[in-house]
Amino acid sequence: MSQRPLRTALALVTAVAASLALAAVPAPAAVPAPTAAGGPVDPASVARALNKAYVASAKYLDESVALADGYVPYACSANPTGRGAMGYHYFNESRYGSLDPAKPGALLFEDGPDGRRRLAGVEWIVVDADQDVKTSGDRPSLFGQKFEGPMPGHYPGMPVHYDLHVWLWKHNPDGLFNRWNPRVTCPAVPAHPAPSAHAAHAAHAAH
Repeated sequence: MSQRPLRTALALVTAVAASLALAAVPAPAAVPAPTAAGGPVDPASVARALNKAYVASAKYLDESVALADGYVPYACSANPTGRGAMGYHYFNESRYGSLDPAKPGALLFEDGPDGRRRLAGVEWIVVDADQDVKTSGDRPSLFGQKFEGPMPGHYPGMPVHYDLHVWLWKHNPDGLFNRWNPRVTCPAVPAHPAPSAHAAHAAHAAH
């Protein structure tokens, strides 16, 4: 595995921990880690959780492993304002609702210069309990960050949900948790077209 992504990810984790430490109010030593209900943020716990997410997602540097684990690719998502993109979402519906740093509900890929897809980020997805985009009483948190949403689904049949993006594998100058990454782009014509949801699910079911 290339050491460059490792250095980048660890630098990001360190930066996040440092920024949380600077913003934190002095508290007792035993501070609970972030939970779905919110609460005090312990920088050390956040750093450990981000490291867990980094280590767990390293295997998905190989796109074939992501596909084998049930992640289904969809079209590239570009920022409608023109600044950056999210890349290709690979969704795994069996992991919707997970707040486990090692089990993201989606992976974010981009086209590499060699034509292969490369991992850029990870994403957690939690289904909104009442399926109403106007209410947010069940908004979850992870890594000391509140999820965005609730928002409509991104593909037919996807429920109203909350999500949280983490750019562990590609530096985002707008922030580790920013929805859009200005360094990610979507091709006008995908170099590696994503299969339709129906075809992808059918292929996964055949395994």
